Amino acid sequence: MTTADLTRTLSLRFGRIDRVWIATALIFVALALLVPQQVGESAVFTLDALLHVGPFIILSVVVAAFARASGLDHQIGRAFSGNATQAILLAALFGSLSPFCSCGVVPIIAGLLVAGVPLAPVMAFWLASPLMDPEMFILMTPVVGLEFTFAKLAAAFSIGAIAGFGTHLLVKGGAFKDALRPDLAKSCGCGSSNALKTDKIVWGFWKDQERREAFTGEARRSGFFLLKWLTLAFTLESLMVAYVPAEQVATYLGGDEWWTIPAAILVGVPSYLNGYAAIPLVGGLMDLGMTPAAGLGFMIAGGITSIPASMAVFALVRGGVFTWYLALGLVGSLAAAYGFSLYLAVLA
Repeated sequence: MTTADLTRTLSLRFGRIDRVWIATALIFVALALLVPQQVGESAVFTLDALLHVGPFIILSVVVAAFARASGLDHQIGRAFSGNATQAILLAALFGSLSPFCSCGVVPIIAGLLVAGVPLAPVMAFWLASPLMDPEMFILMTPVVGLEFTFAKLAAAFSIGAIAGFGTHLLVKGGAFKDALRPDLAKSCGCGSSNALKTDKIVWGFWKDQERREAFTGEARRSGFFLLKWLTLAFTLESLMVAYVPAEQVATYLGGDEWWTIPAAILVGVPSYLNGYAAIPLVGGLMDLGMTPAAGLGFMIAGGITSIPASMAVFALVRGGVFTWYLALGLVGSLAAAYGFSLYLAVLA
């Protein structure tokens, strides 16, 4: 076999494998060659992380598949295409109370965008969703206090609402005409049969073969989409935790110097701090001297712009929307932290 034949054969074989899976495999190959002891640790970390967020991913995939098969996505699209102010505020409120993490909400977001829901309410829901939910509220109260917990709830709603209105203004000015990546928009069913578009929600979708196929197809697409990107994201996170532990870095963020809040947010940006993992960490850091305002910024930044969350957004939308999402997360984290600091100063 000639070199050209070998190259062509490898190209055909690896061309069938998703590039995300290839990237993950290459990382483990590099670890095996350079730091073999890290291979097992990264593999266990990745598996544990996937199992931890698994229930949220399954829930979000089922919801997205149901919305697709029943026609609920098109009904939501109609409802959110009306009054922009009402749609954005409702989306921010629902996001603040929904049980979805920043990664698990991705298939729902994709379904809403494909169904024609305007980007503004979608962005409001997207940014508010990972920051608070009822279970998180209950768990936070005894650890960081009721005042801090309400501050995070208010921040979730405010960041979502402001993000929604800001996005609405940009869209009116001609920005973000096509939010979804072209290949993803096609795979999400833009060219599907109009039989799934109905004037009412078909709750018993399983009685119709086409709708059953739509449900299984959407669940399969969404599930594999999240699995491949989160596997890569958690693998990268395992390296960050191993070589740049967030706990050690954040230990130096105590005190009330002017740079404490920006530094806390910069630490929180790459860290994977879903709401549950962040609760004991931030509580412990506040006991060590971190200000509540810095703790709030640290927690919010980690929830919105962490590596897994950012990679999920990057895989779903075009570059301009991705950059806007990150900017909203950073600015929102700073605004929430300084707002909470001002509130505490007034009360003092």
